Amino acid sequence: MTAIKHTLHRDVFLPNDEQLVAFVHVTKVGRKKKNSFLCAVLSTDITPIQPRVYQVKKADKGESYKKKLSWLLRELKTVDGKSTNKETAEFDLHFEKIFKWSASSVAEKESFLSCLWKLSQRYLIQKADFVNVPRHLLQEVSRPTERVTQAADDIEVLQEDYQALSSKEESDLDQLMSECQAAISNAEVFSENLSKQLSVLDGANIHSIMGSEDQVLNLMRLLDDGINQAESIEGKLESYDNILQNVKEQMEVMKDKDTLIKVRNRNHQKLLEELDNVVTQLDLDTRHLKALQDGELSTPNGIYECTVAALALHKCVNINIHPALTKMAAVEEQQKKFTKFAASFAKRLAHHLNNLFIHQGNEMGETLSRQAAEYKLTPHHTRHRDLTPYADLMAWLKAADSKTFTDLSKVYTESLSKLYKKEVLDFIEFSKQRLTTIPDRVKLGAQAASMLSGSSTSLQRFEASRKRSGSMQSVDSGSVSFHGSDADIASRHFFDQVLDKLLSELEPFCLAEQDFCVRFFHLIGDPMKDEKEQVNEEEAETGDIWMQRKEIPVIEVEHVAKEYFMENLGEGLYQKRRTVLMRQINEEVRKMMGELFTNLEEELEGFIFYADKLDGFYSMYMLVRMSQHVNNAQDAGSFLSVTFASCLVKIKRNFDKFIQNQIAAIEDYKVQKKSRCGIIGFVHNFGEFASQAESIFKGSDRHTHLDKSYSALVKVVFQQIDRVSTEHGKTPREVVMLENFHHMFSVLSQLKIPCLDGDRKEAKQVYQDNLSVYTTNLLGRPLEKIQVFFEGVESKIASGVKPEEVGYQLAFSKQELRKVIKEYSGKEVKKGLDHVYKKVEKHLCEEENLLQVVWFSMQEEFIKQIKHYEDLINKCYPDSDGDIGSRHFFDQVLDKLLSELEPFCLAE
Repeated sequence: MTAIKHTLHRDVFLPNDEQLVAFVHVTKVGRKKKNSFLCAVLSTDITPIQPRVYQVKKADKGESYKKKLSWLLRELKTVDGKSTNKETAEFDLHFEKIFKWSASSVAEKESFLSCLWKLSQRYLIQKADFVNVPRHLLQEVSRPTERVTQAADDIEVLQEDYQALSSKEESDLDQLMSECQAAISNAEVFSENLSKQLSVLDGANIHSIMGSEDQVLNLMRLLDDGINQAESIEGKLESYDNILQNVKEQMEVMKDKDTLIKVRNRNHQKLLEELDNVVTQLDLDTRHLKALQDGELSTPNGIYECTVAALALHKCVNINIHPALTKMAAVEEQQKKFTKFAASFAKRLAHHLNNLFIHQGNEMGETLSRQAAEYKLTPHHTRHRDLTPYADLMAWLKAADSKTFTDLSKVYTESLSKLYKKEVLDFIEFSKQRLTTIPDRVKLGAQAASMLSGSSTSLQRFEASRKRSGSMQSVDSGSVSFHGSDADIASRHFFDQVLDKLLSELEPFCLAEQDFCVRFFHLIGDPMKDEKEQVNEEEAETGDIWMQRKEIPVIEVEHVAKEYFMENLGEGLYQKRRTVLMRQINEEVRKMMGELFTNLEEELEGFIFYADKLDGFYSMYMLVRMSQHVNNAQDAGSFLSVTFASCLVKIKRNFDKFIQNQIAAIEDYKVQKKSRCGIIGFVHNFGEFASQAESIFKGSDRHTHLDKSYSALVKVVFQQIDRVSTEHGKTPREVVMLENFHHMFSVLSQLKIPCLDGDRKEAKQVYQDNLSVYTTNLLGRPLEKIQVFFEGVESKIASGVKPEEVGYQLAFSKQELRKVIKEYSGKEVKKGLDHVYKKVEKHLCEEENLLQVVWFSMQEEFIKQIKHYEDLINKCYPDSDGDIGSRHFFDQVLDKLLSELEPFCLAE
């Protein structure tokens, strides 16, 4: 234990000028594993000396100690020893809360509690209560004069437990041990020598004392006198100490009273300041009261005075004071007074605005007639300008009386919705009428185009063509196709202009009302917060500090927000707060705009249905235009954007339906078996359809939808070409396939559509395959007997006969070969080719212009056959010159045949 005391005193307390008086090894009750030390310490670096109690624990790493808890001894309220009779190691110390300890032994506990008792009695005025502590531990403490000395004695006791040798003592000890050689090896001999030397020194001392007896007696007398004088001085010091002790106690009491007086004065000052603040904030100027009661709400000056008064009243009602002050009778009375003023003014303001809303809603006749004549939707800027001065009053009303504010909002929407419903209905109906009445300039354009193209019936068919939805099967069903007629193209361009005008007029019209509603009804944030409060709160939550009433319209919201947050918060936090803000805007704004424009979505859907009924091609124009307006919307979640997006979904469905109708028309195509097939109607119409679709969707982000439609259409076109080629009886299948697939290949090559590149290659391959088959089948055997002869030669070779031995076969001798060749003259060959040419001319149509292509292919095939015959003759009859007359006989025959064929082909 001595070593622990020394370690604690040296490492923990000595660096802070503290003296360890007592300590005990303890654990908390119920936690046996967590050991620590409770130390009683005197702080000697300050006056008066302050006793403290520390809880010291070992550091987490290493063997060092550290202070965990610290208390002044005067904070100790009670010491509970648990029992006066039964020995127990547990005890409680009551500071600001109760600490329960268990000492390592009863002796350590009693020693520590006794030390706490002594320190409490010596240094404290208000002493702790010691309960359940044995009486023998609570000893009487010496008088006040002995306090300092006794405290020093306590500290010395600790220091006497362990004292290090001084340097002089160490040197003397070394000299003594060096005089005796056996000091280390033989301790007994060294001890005996020391004893002998000590006896000699003691004898010398005694003789010296006996020789100086008189001096000793004189010294004793002097000591007695000194003791008497010391006792006299001690008596005086004791009396002085008693006097100073009383003074000290009085000074400490005065010090405590002075502290209490300062605290009381400070509290009085704060109370006065708070009351002054309350009185100031609850004081409403009489001119404000007069404005609230009798202020004019129809003039600019009156509105301004009422606005200032309402804002002042709002500050008084929403005073920022301590909650306890709101329970004061005077504050409650003043708040009731302000509440009455607020209710009275809110009622008067609501009545005035209610009449104003109804009056504006009834003024619609002149505006509607002017818009009908101009084909234009004019935003209600005049009405908005008249209502804008009331914006701050609406903000006050929203904060003061939410029910009245909500009722007033309903009156506004109900009154204005009738006006907007009529305006939207008339405008869209007028747009429908423009689609049914074609302007003269459109008719003239279609007529001029028809004259240039040589068509005399385009203009007469114009009205009929607009009343039906086109089909790529219509040519072959007996009716005339107007997919690419000048009249249809002109009408569709005119429809695109009408649609763009419609959407372009609706957008600013709705956005102007939306901006006004946001500013006037304060649909974003708390309208009654001042700028600094708005900044502090919204920086921590939604981040819409940039919103200032009456100055920033909704269409500029995103720009201002981005500018602020990118500068102060960074892009990530900006995106997050922007999402929260936009959601807040859209939910409230969409609700009010939906109540104002109740029929907008319905009328737009009616227009879409009407246009789609007029012409299926209109769905493509609507898909592109509506997509542009949806994508260009500055607020993707606004009422108008959501309405346009909903209409866009229906347009997309109409477009899909239009494509399905085209596919169904192709699949329902009826084969005309009485006439030559030629280019099938839906194949011809696909090129016109694709050209128009590409011009419509040029630069649009909706081209992916068109690409999907292309793939479906081309697939069904390929399938139906194959079906028609099989079912058509008058035109050979290969002709139908090669002509139509050649046409599809040409169209796809001209369009250069990336998604149809694979289909283009497929069309080319099918066209080439059918051209080869048709050429081979139609050419047949213009030299039929020669063909039969050489087929027999090839069969012999295939069966294993050597080529040079074929001539020895009776059926394939040189004489038989000469006989077969003599039967074919150039005239006969020319006659056969002429017959084949007439057949090709009969099968092929003039529109695709494939006659020369097919005939050239046949020429190559015919020459190829002749070359093949020549090769077989050279191989099987190598030495036939003498028997047949000339080795070049067959070459002459072939040259003659080619000379007859060449001018014929060149002429064609």
